[in-house]
Amino acid sequence: MQVFSCPRGPEEAEAGKGKEHGPSTVQPKRTLYSKKYGVDLIRYTHAANTVVYSSNKIDDTIRYLSLHDNKYIRYFPGHNKRVTSLSMSPVDDTFISGSLDKTIRLWDLRSPNCQGLMHLQGKPVCSFDPEGLIFAAGINSEMVKLYDLRSFDKGPFATFKLQYDRTCEWTGLKFSNDGKLILLSTNGGALRILDAFKGAVLHSFGGYNNSKGVTLEASFTPDSQFVMIGSEDGKIHVWNAESGMKVALLDGKHTGPITCLQFNPKFMTFASACSNMAFWLPTIDE
Repeated sequence: MQVFSCPRGPEEAEAGKGKEHGPSTVQPKRTLYSKKYGVDLIRYTHAANTVVYSSNKIDDTIRYLSLHDNKYIRYFPGHNKRVTSLSMSPVDDTFISGSLDKTIRLWDLRSPNCQGLMHLQGKPVCSFDPEGLIFAAGINSEMVKLYDLRSFDKGPFATFKLQYDRTCEWTGLKFSNDGKLILLSTNGGALRILDAFKGAVLHSFGGYNNSKGVTLEASFTPDSQFVMIGSEDGKIHVWNAESGMKVALLDGKHTGPITCLQFNPKFMTFASACSNMAFWLPTIDE
């Protein structure tokens, strides 16, 4: 994994006004290797310079890593198949993981032992809501269940069943920052936005290339107004979350499928990645 330095604040964005930011504006600061275990699903914790991440080699243990000195703080064993979802609570040291072993596990960074275990009837994707009070589990690409974190062992307090699509599987689930919407991404050519309270499908987005069934990450913008996803031809598609209309098609000169796309939580900038990375800043009009 690599840690990057890049333009971070409005002053730097203003300084770059009217200029095209090339690769020279973003430089790796450090490279941290995890060759033995592999690296997937990296998530920052609330402590400075620490992350949790899943592995794609050897075993399916989740690892808690200090970026400062490149040392493991703790291991979280338990899953026996690949971890496909990892979500950090926005308010404390709790995180959840979903795996192909058809379980969701609840963890606390301070303990290596699983704090809660849910056996499911299918492969899950999962995520916390923005307030850290509930989490959502998308199960078997056909239903979304909402759980109260304080009483998840009593079962979901809401279940939304969706029409099953045989052409693709769900690969990701995210809440919008205002907590009103749920975004379901797939390994096909379609996204769905749900009403987070009623479960109704508000919009289905398509028209982007994913013929090879790649896992493409989709994201809300921080203001919850737009949805973005990359495609296998290296372009980024943007829709208005309220109207469902496509509003932009961005070309970042990617050479392959854009498998990662995430916004900076504090500044109006985002990163997209295939085999190379692109950092984006908004256009500032004169």
